[in-house]
Amino acid sequence: MDNRCGWIALAGESAAHPRLNGDSTADWLIIGGGITGLAAAHTLAARFPGQRIVLLDRQRVAQGASARNSGFAVSHEKPASSELLGKPGFADFAVASRIGVAAGQEVRQRISELGIACEYDDAGYHFAVSQPAHLQQVDAMLKTLEAVGASAHYLEGDALGQRLGSSFYTRAIHCAGGNALLQPAKYVRGLADQLPEAVQVYENSAVLSLRRGEHGWQAHTEAGQVSASRVLACVGAFLPRVGVQHSGTFPLELSASITRPLTEEHWQQQFGERTWGVLSSLPGGATLRLLPGRRLLIRNTVEYRCRDLSPAQLQARRHEHLNGLQKRFPGLNAQDLEYTWTGHLSGTRSGEPCFARVDEGLYAVAGCNGSGVARGTLWGRLLVEMATGETSPLLTDVLAQARPGYLPPRPLFDIGASLRMAWEVRRARLER
Repeated sequence: MDNRCGWIALAGESAAHPRLNGDSTADWLIIGGGITGLAAAHTLAARFPGQRIVLLDRQRVAQGASARNSGFAVSHEKPASSELLGKPGFADFAVASRIGVAAGQEVRQRISELGIACEYDDAGYHFAVSQPAHLQQVDAMLKTLEAVGASAHYLEGDALGQRLGSSFYTRAIHCAGGNALLQPAKYVRGLADQLPEAVQVYENSAVLSLRRGEHGWQAHTEAGQVSASRVLACVGAFLPRVGVQHSGTFPLELSASITRPLTEEHWQQQFGERTWGVLSSLPGGATLRLLPGRRLLIRNTVEYRCRDLSPAQLQARRHEHLNGLQKRFPGLNAQDLEYTWTGHLSGTRSGEPCFARVDEGLYAVAGCNGSGVARGTLWGRLLVEMATGETSPLLTDVLAQARPGYLPPRPLFDIGASLRMAWEVRRARLER
């Protein structure tokens, strides 16, 4: 098992950037070359064309978690029972939806302005379940989604089976009106490839320390140093790596597989040329997509881990992926899986992000909670707004909801998080 991300392999790699070597100065330093960091770089370059911007990434730009997710651009989440229309939680759900719609629009704008070819499809996707008990209060959910501007309708039985090519799912809500699918590695690569010349990118340049001095901030790497007046930390749940503690965020490790193109007549009849996406109603359930070219993607493992998976452990996750696919599409076998990889999700206890001024001249954002394609794109622009003292109704909404929640100290949190995720996976075992 080589942990090769299928998205990146299918997208192809960008030209390499140099490693930081020696001392450099900048008006702005961005740490992290994922969706948020790249969106921030585009925003800064457009607003301050005469200023110097440096972006550092500890590995390759556009090849971290931003390229390894399932490619759902989320505008509308599935409402919880406490968030349904008429319930006390609906007001917060409406604000979250307003932010989500703006985030989806931000993605569309970036794609249009930069000419990014990333298989973008704004036809929506499904919240689908195998067990009817896992999708209740359907009428109330439809009314709630419609109240916040979504286009939602209910599917079940033969109509759902024909749509997805599988009898595994019994009921679903298809949700459009902002929700979209894309190829995440192509999207984030497009953001990276179209960076303006004012942005100097250094790869394989991990920040070992970040200190505030008399004239700004100094970020030290193994072979160099960047001095900058203002710093934007865009590294997801790995903020402690750059010295930002107590953000209320934590990493979850997920793994996924993509099949080879299913060209046989049987699969052509079953799938046709359409594409679709499925999100589970439970956190521990499976994410599924039918991709262009009749490839299937499945993500049905999620866990809290402090160490990366070994090759043997990744092989075990691959077996879980195959089991999940075979439940839905009998006839698939191990040889049909072409790529298997891992990635990290930046989570928070409350489901809301860390979005903060950490210190004078230092700003950080993390905690997209599985909605990183859209919200990560928007966070990049809004982080620049915060750092420059701008105000907007949207930034006000985001800051009002940016309460990630308290995390107990380690190892108490490690134990609790591991147990909680194991429980979520067990609870969703029939949806995996």
